[in-house]
Amino acid sequence: MKVVVSIGGSVLAPDLESQRVRGHAEVIESLANEGCTIGAVVGGGGVAREYIGTARNLGANEIELDDIGIDVTRLNARLLIAALGEQAAPSPAETYEKAGTAMHRGDIAVMGGVMPGQTTDAVSAALAEYTNADLLVYATSVNGVFSDDPNEVDDATKYDELSAGELVDIVADLEMTAGSSAPVDFVAAKLIGRSGVRTIVLDGTEPERIADAVLNGEHNGTDIIPHGTDDEMTYWVQE
Repeated sequence: MKVVVSIGGSVLAPDLESQRVRGHAEVIESLANEGCTIGAVVGGGGVAREYIGTARNLGANEIELDDIGIDVTRLNARLLIAALGEQAAPSPAETYEKAGTAMHRGDIAVMGGVMPGQTTDAVSAALAEYTNADLLVYATSVNGVFSDDPNEVDDATKYDELSAGELVDIVADLEMTAGSSAPVDFVAAKLIGRSGVRTIVLDGTEPERIADAVLNGEHNGTDIIPHGTDDEMTYWVQE
């Protein structure tokens, strides 16, 4: 089974803590040992936002800011590669083709950003589509998709299950609300709908939750079920 795991930078390495990186690496290794072919995409997190904020104050334009963000995601990717050791391709893949090639030969492929104007949310969905992945997991700092930003709205409604089209509508509404943030961005949501890849959005601050979701289908997040597939999740590794 091919699995793409998207890990937010603030989830992987808050304050650049090595223990959290190691924990995620151990989970990814466990999935590989269970027979999964793994592609991992790592975000920039708070470190990227700090660099981008400073560069913006210094007069950098938006493309330059995106490039800085991409550089930080690739540094975070190198942290994960260091923790994975020989099971991972030795450097972050900078294209989908290179990531797909690494996965095909049995390596764990790790990516950061790819190009300006595209978030690592979208990179993850594009990698899942490129490699015909069976499952895409977004390990975020919130436990699923909500009607509103749960950090801003106390009574935001959490969705246990959505279609890809419903995800697009919800994310579009969230992105139009100033100050709000969605766990998956609009481009990623559209790519999920186009590719038809089954997707889970969950709280990844405890790395073991990723393994529980992939191996057993157990999670407290949100299932994104593609159009034309059965509601029953049938892709679990242990089956």
